[in-house]
Amino acid sequence: MVDKRIIDLYNEYVHTAMPRRDFIARLTQVAGGAVAATMVLGLLEPNYARAQQVAPDDKRLKTERIEFNGANGPIKAYTARPRRLHAADRIGGVLVVHENRGLNGYIEDVTRRVAAAGYVAIAPDGLSVAGGAPADQEAARDLFAKTDGARIASDVLEGIRWLAADPTNNGKVGVVGFCYGGGVALRAAVEAGRNGVDCAVAFYGKQPPAEEAKNIHIPLLLHYAENDERIDAGIKDFRAVLDEQHVPYDLYMYPGTDHGFHNDSSAARYNEAAAKLAWDRTLAFFAKYLKTEVTG
Repeated sequence: MVDKRIIDLYNEYVHTAMPRRDFIARLTQVAGGAVAATMVLGLLEPNYARAQQVAPDDKRLKTERIEFNGANGPIKAYTARPRRLHAADRIGGVLVVHENRGLNGYIEDVTRRVAAAGYVAIAPDGLSVAGGAPADQEAARDLFAKTDGARIASDVLEGIRWLAADPTNNGKVGVVGFCYGGGVALRAAVEAGRNGVDCAVAFYGKQPPAEEAKNIHIPLLLHYAENDERIDAGIKDFRAVLDEQHVPYDLYMYPGTDHGFHNDSSAARYNEAAAKLAWDRTLAFFAKYLKTEVTG
């Protein structure tokens, strides 16, 4: 198990503008030396091969890198869908929303996991306006911080319209997001009256302000990490609004987990048991509200 101080330091690095040299210096100090820091760094930073649960060439799926027209211009995206669909089949759509570094291998794999469960899934790259997410995670983080936040969110949410227009869509669209994307999923829920979203799943996402949360009426599934003080601080007030508005929701707190526990590209934060349970609950939630049916 990785020292919680190291996990907290990495979360600070990921979510702020901390320069890498400062992160490495502090990591070396907390880890107890350069050798130990190098070892733990391999557990902290993304390894997308480790996160691959559904192969990119999985024969069950059809995957594509596309560019579609959004309200503000072209948007890059990764899509996945079941390969064996009959002409009359109609299935639900799921928007997959990335963390604060744009589209990457982990989110692409999650998109394939969604498709393998019987949905059309799309993961737009919120950094499309800046040319697309860089492979380097610090560069992606910094580019994300420099790019207009409203444009990023609106471009990502354009995926809802793309799903609704897909010829195989059954009229149902859900959203699932992680970290930054969890907050965007909740924004989609706030705006469901305009965008037509039917349900939303947020993994450790920032809660919307109370005045905005009052506009939520669609079903929610909320996953939170026990050791995530920054995000968890808003749960009590958010629940109060949801209860007052009689919103159908399920909220789960996963004991002993850290922010990012579903992200299996970062071994130090990943919690396999909690991630699996949360994902099983997510698929059951989508099955309930998106009513996917595939023949054959």
